[in-house]
Amino acid sequence: MWRNSLSLYSKLVLSRNPNPNPALLTSSSISSLHAIVRPFSIASDGARALGSTINTTSLSARASVDLAHHYGRCYWELSKARLSMLVVATSGTGFVLGSGNVIDFGGLFWTCAGTMMVAASANSLNQVFEIKNDAKMKRTMRRPLPSGRISIPHAATWASCVGVAGTAILACKANMLAAGLASSNLLLYAFIYTPLKQIHPVNTWVGAIVGAIPPLLGWAAAAGEVSLNAMILPAALYFWQIPHFLALAYLCRDDYAAGGYRMLTFADPSGRRTAVVALRNSLYLIPLGFIAYDWGVTSGWFTLESSLLTLAISAAAFGFYRNRTAQKARRMFHASLLYLPVFMSGLILHRVTDNQQEDVLLVQDNTGKIVDLSSSSGTLLEQEKENVTGQNKAILPAPRNQAKPPVAYASVAPFPFLPAPIYAPHY
Repeated sequence: MWRNSLSLYSKLVLSRNPNPNPALLTSSSISSLHAIVRPFSIASDGARALGSTINTTSLSARASVDLAHHYGRCYWELSKARLSMLVVATSGTGFVLGSGNVIDFGGLFWTCAGTMMVAASANSLNQVFEIKNDAKMKRTMRRPLPSGRISIPHAATWASCVGVAGTAILACKANMLAAGLASSNLLLYAFIYTPLKQIHPVNTWVGAIVGAIPPLLGWAAAAGEVSLNAMILPAALYFWQIPHFLALAYLCRDDYAAGGYRMLTFADPSGRRTAVVALRNSLYLIPLGFIAYDWGVTSGWFTLESSLLTLAISAAAFGFYRNRTAQKARRMFHASLLYLPVFMSGLILHRVTDNQQEDVLLVQDNTGKIVDLSSSSGTLLEQEKENVTGQNKAILPAPRNQAKPPVAYASVAPFPFLPAPIYAPHY
């Protein structure tokens, strides 16, 4: 730039004075030359300073983005986001099943948000307590805490904040029953199930209870109470988790042993006992479709679909029982992954609402005979008209969600830990 300015000034001088004196050019003209060049030099320095400022700002913004991405990734892994989203799906399904004719989508959103936060808190606390065990296992040693990407106090603070926030959302936007179920499940998972994994194989069944509570939470958030019909999806989740987790435990038995976890596969080198337990709990799923229809939760089509679905996972479990190999265990694991979303989708698709269900009226005549009435027509069934008189007719409405006595399934459903129900007649 200086050289170009000097050449330009020389041309101006020569144009005014064709025979210049070299002494004059070097003495009196230099000061004028500096006056011309100085603004260009100042502009160049200003541009350089501005460029430096822009570069510094850009680097600072890039560092902020990288930091946010780093911690976002750590929080995602601490929360076990995909597992937490499965928990949210079961809770949302319970909410839909517990709703009446109209689904409160705002309530559904807040219930799912609160459930997600509580599940993230429980999973984060689980990793805080198991940091030494995770460091010994190949599939978990790259998690944020064992790899040192985040500190233990930071992870504990994150878990506490999202846990409290999620419980508060459920308490404010749903009800206290849903918030109580969520907080109880968090405590059960983080402070009972987690340490029990290193003590006794019964941890698998305790973990199944933990997995069965979210759909109950969703039902409670929608209905404000927990009824007998609300137990169908939790029962399915409880029994489903046994073959699902045992298949995973068999495939990763060496890794679990290295981490110090006492699973059922730890003392079962042949895998026979593991296969028997997985098969038994798969068969326990068979009656649930019949019970859902019998109790008025779903239509009859769900019975057929549920039976076929349960037979598929039972067949995979039976294949693992006959030939206890990694291939068969993986097939059972994949069958369990297919079962749950299809089962929940069937429950939602075939659920029976208040408008779809007829209001059944019970009519008792003098002979003690019970006759059904349709609330829409308001008349007696044609085949029973002659047996009922106006003097001894009693019309009793049957509540919608009143479960029918599941006596027919008492010999089929293997629930020995439940007492036999006693139903008093309604008059």
